[in-house]
Amino acid sequence: MDDRLIRIRPMDLADCERVSEIRVRGWQHAYRGLMPQPYLDALSVETDAGRRRAWYAQGDGTVVNLVAERGGEVVGWAAHGPYRDGEVRTAEAELYALYVDPARVGTGVGRALLAEVTGQRSGAGRMFLWVLKENANARRFYERAGFRPDGAEEPFDVDGVPVPEVRYVRVL
Repeated sequence: MDDRLIRIRPMDLADCERVSEIRVRGWQHAYRGLMPQPYLDALSVETDAGRRRAWYAQGDGTVVNLVAERGGEVVGWAAHGPYRDGEVRTAEAELYALYVDPARVGTGVGRALLAEVTGQRSGAGRMFLWVLKENANARRFYERAGFRPDGAEEPFDVDGVPVPEVRYVRVL
């Protein structure tokens, strides 16, 4: 098998621990300096994996979880589904999360996941996502993929520190 090839597939229960590791390490890497360090240091792969296994067991199929593999190892994760307008789900799409193993950032894994997500949601008309306002790297990544900020902002508070999010949108 070519170790450079990226394979995208549906996440399964056995992937929960690795996905949680990618998510927690991703937060700790990407949000350093943007969120309180004690909060980031306290994130737990084990706690996150327990929640992820419970969500997976209760899933009704509206949220699609995908993993990216390279050389047989899970190196990225994305989740998408209907756009959440408050408590209402709409026909438009939302990228809920996209994380890449910090050691694999910049190697095409994120681009491959995003391409698969947008392809799977191509009939939705538009796709939305939320990104931390100060996360310049993520904002550049999404802008290169055709997403644009639409002016909407949401307050987000982490341990009493405001870390606002901005909404991005792309026509599919």
